[in-house]
Amino acid sequence: MSTPSQPTGAGPDPTGPGPTRDRAGKRADMVTIADVARHAGVAVSTVSYVLSGKRAISATTRERVLASIHALGYHPHAGARALASRRANVIALVLPLRSGMHLPVLMQFATSVVTTARQFDHDVLLVTADEGPAGLRRIAVSAMVDGIVVMDVEMHDPRVPLLRELERPSVLIGFPAESAGLTCVDLDFYRAGEACVEHLVTLGHRQLALLGAPAVVYERETGFAHRTRAGFTETAARCGVTAVAQPCEENYDAVRRELAGLLHRHPGLTALVVHNEAAVGHVLAALPTLGRRVPDDISVVAICPDEVAERSGPALTSVLIPAEEVGRQAVSLLMRKVQGDAVPAATLLDPRLTVRASTGPGPAAALPGAEAGDTAVAGTGPETMVALARRTDS
Repeated sequence: MSTPSQPTGAGPDPTGPGPTRDRAGKRADMVTIADVARHAGVAVSTVSYVLSGKRAISATTRERVLASIHALGYHPHAGARALASRRANVIALVLPLRSGMHLPVLMQFATSVVTTARQFDHDVLLVTADEGPAGLRRIAVSAMVDGIVVMDVEMHDPRVPLLRELERPSVLIGFPAESAGLTCVDLDFYRAGEACVEHLVTLGHRQLALLGAPAVVYERETGFAHRTRAGFTETAARCGVTAVAQPCEENYDAVRRELAGLLHRHPGLTALVVHNEAAVGHVLAALPTLGRRVPDDISVVAICPDEVAERSGPALTSVLIPAEEVGRQAVSLLMRKVQGDAVPAATLLDPRLTVRASTGPGPAAALPGAEAGDTAVAGTGPETMVALARRTDS
């Protein structure tokens, strides 16, 4: 009795489960550009031009080559492609995972970087170890990547001097204190803090508080946290209102404890700005247990992604953290640098405040006991207070 013959098309290895094979029985991961050329009936150089786009090929020939690539399951060898183009077609995203960082928001940035990089035919090497300058140098000198995107930028970031020296181009998501010689992109967090205060002051609130990132974020001088606090406190002083800024931890018990202490020290507080995505829900849950209804007794504004604000109860007035746009801009700037094009040194995205159900009118009267001529006082401890109860116009 004869055994049925195997089909001649691509399919499983007749000896059992294994890699897919082409029509000639060759494994798909072993198919070469010469195999594609032979299958399509064209020269190897023609296949190369179809893949690289370096020379115009007729539509009919291009379609025939692409059909052969699909039929054989051909994938260009990354190493050979890198040698031919002197490009790795990979960029590094340096994102050290440290305490005080909110992973869901970080992953929004990372996803945007990855999807945008693919539009430029680049993959992404995610570097999460906190190796500082040594890690950057290791990546840059290895020829593994064409460029580097750096996140979690500190005001006095030890990686910055090296970034200025590296031959590999780089883009920072965030701004150090001194950004000369660098390419940086981020939300304008100073303006974000400013916008929150202006919105609340317009509603008549005169005693405000900022619940910021966890203390460890301020201790390592992360740029976005410091700039938000500066925008908040300086705008409050300019508007002639009392403002308190303090770190906020991320678990419910700590948030409730910090809120209770804040309300005890400042019983006239009528508005909160929360710049801590992990704490937003805990703030809204804790306030009713402390006798404060939102927005009847206290208004709340958050600096967070829209999905966080929209799913809260009540829905939060918020300034959007545009993670997708920032990631897209960072990769686009980096690809332009890889091509040798000039790019702007600083890209600051304007904040967008959306009014929702968590803010309402506040008392418009001046603070009791305040005297004309009160001046701003900037604290240096974990709580920073600006007291400027009344402005005098000349």
